[in-house]
Amino acid sequence: MNRLQSEVCRLYLPRARAGQDGACDEPGLIDADGKVRAMVLELSRPADWESISKVWQGVQVDLDLPAPAIAVSGVDGYQLWFSLSAPVPAAQAIAFLDALRLRYLGEVKPQCIGLMPTVDAASPLQVLHARRVPAPQAHSGHWSAFVAPDLAPVFAEEPWLDIPPNPDGQANLLARLVSIPPADFDLALERLRPAAAAVQSVTASSAAQAAVAGMGAMPARPALQGEWLDPKRFLLDVMNSDAVDLHLRIEAAKALLPHIG
Repeated sequence: MNRLQSEVCRLYLPRARAGQDGACDEPGLIDADGKVRAMVLELSRPADWESISKVWQGVQVDLDLPAPAIAVSGVDGYQLWFSLSAPVPAAQAIAFLDALRLRYLGEVKPQCIGLMPTVDAASPLQVLHARRVPAPQAHSGHWSAFVAPDLAPVFAEEPWLDIPPNPDGQANLLARLVSIPPADFDLALERLRPAAAAVQSVTASSAAQAAVAGMGAMPARPALQGEWLDPKRFLLDVMNSDAVDLHLRIEAAKALLPHIG
């Protein structure tokens, strides 16, 4: 395992079962119990650094959370990669990301925002997460990559690298980051909930008609990877969670309807 792989493992990958000293043993970003340590918010079409930087700065200043990693998707957007020191159910991760969307990106069209993990709008029983970074894009040859905050604005027109990023440079960027402790994550959710509730009180009456594809995220795209890990349970968790905003719970219920009986 090289330095970059070690840093990705430290920050984002599910850990091995008890007794393995915290080693990573899962190939994907969702573990066998449907939990995640990585939460990804993407803004694209267009890539808008000014807008997504409000999230990057806000979580640090307003919520006292560690800085998330900044990445260019290799396609058309910026990503913020949040790391959790302890895994949480995917539904709780979605609640956190959607609350950030409501607080900091309320003026941005929902179809320009991706929240991952999510479910595939075209196949509601498939749970999806972001594709690992860095990675090449098959259709263009461009690369996704983690980028330094001071260089992030440079990629607004072309949110990709033309050549593979230097692995040691990528590892150095990730080595400066720390994971969010469980107590801090819970506190951030509590701080975000009033703002999310205020927005939902205005929009709840039209939530059923909004039908936001992909449960508040953009439609499934090549940057996503499928994880067949009891997606019915995932949707039930979303539908029944008081922490998840109303429009997401409605979308989960609608996705489950054809598969009940």
